[in-house]
Amino acid sequence: QMNILNWRIQMSRSYTPGLKILSRTKIIKRRQLPMKGNVHLKIGDIVKSDEIVASTELPGNVQMLNVANQLNIEPENVPECMLAVLDETISKGQIIAESKGIFGMFKNQLKSPIDGTLANVSEITGQAILSEPPIPVEVDAYTSGTITEVQNKEGVTIETEGVLAQGILGIGGENRGILKVVTSSPNDELTVDMINESHKGMILLGGGFINLNTFNHAKKMGVAGIVSGGFDYTDLSKILGYSLGVAITGSEKIGPSLIITEGFGRIGMAKRTYALLSSNEGKFASINGSTQIRAGVIRPEILIPDELSNGESIDFKETDLAISEGSLIRVIRVPFFGKVGKVKSLPPELKKMESETMVRVAEIEFEDGTVEVIPRANLEMIIT
Repeated sequence: QMNILNWRIQMSRSYTPGLKILSRTKIIKRRQLPMKGNVHLKIGDIVKSDEIVASTELPGNVQMLNVANQLNIEPENVPECMLAVLDETISKGQIIAESKGIFGMFKNQLKSPIDGTLANVSEITGQAILSEPPIPVEVDAYTSGTITEVQNKEGVTIETEGVLAQGILGIGGENRGILKVVTSSPNDELTVDMINESHKGMILLGGGFINLNTFNHAKKMGVAGIVSGGFDYTDLSKILGYSLGVAITGSEKIGPSLIITEGFGRIGMAKRTYALLSSNEGKFASINGSTQIRAGVIRPEILIPDELSNGESIDFKETDLAISEGSLIRVIRVPFFGKVGKVKSLPPELKKMESETMVRVAEIEFEDGTVEVIPRANLEMIIT
């Protein structure tokens, strides 16, 4: 009977992962090029967040020119009509080929449509290939720290210590700036009147909500990043230009990086998150909205390197938290991704899902009163 009682107690609670909210932790970042290039630093070097650690050049786009057709000549005669030589740098509008004409007259000329180089000429097809200039790519450190590893011609690994706070969803990729608190509490809405030109290049700590109008105003003011408890799903789609189906973000160019720490709707930021970030106001921070919810989970984050770290680690990680009836949760996978609600019940029996798998579920009542049965693995507890 005691074993049955213990089993029932365990089934009435569920242990679920949560976000990392770390006041002092080791931070490891790998900064890698999209293709092999040059690494500019060595192991032991100390870097700043905006320092370039590696660079390369991506091949430019190519254009095909049918020289034979445009000069009205046979393909085998194309090479002798070329005025530009292979690998020569050419300018847009430059004459690169000219026909012999008749008795030196009635010559046809061909001008380059781009700046670039002459990459190839074929006497078989009568075509020339022009290559646009290579595209320079530079990778910066993202965070200050020490180089601990160098991948030959590919990138580096940087280690530092400091504050790390994750959100449930972010957009906008990487940015950095001084952290500024602009709300009075974790429940306040971040509004237009709170943001002005003095916040240019800063990362703003909001409260429980920010709307589309305020986000656009922050973008106009040149704000680098915004951290908010909640955001409207419809407004998010308007910023992105498409509906967020699968939560994979980070490549969009929207100006400020936006991190949502709690979920969709008006929901106060967790007090612990707000207090930790507020206590670090005025410090230089790096923010990354990149998010991936499926395999290989990537959380949006704000990190604040501590160059004066003494090596001690004082971590708080919202992990293995027990949820029970009445717990406030957020859903971290589609189709209810980002919705916030309360646990109505935790049925002890397994339930078959559409995938034919048998899983433990929770009965969740959302803020609009609707009730859904959701796998417990798709839930994350909200700490207030």
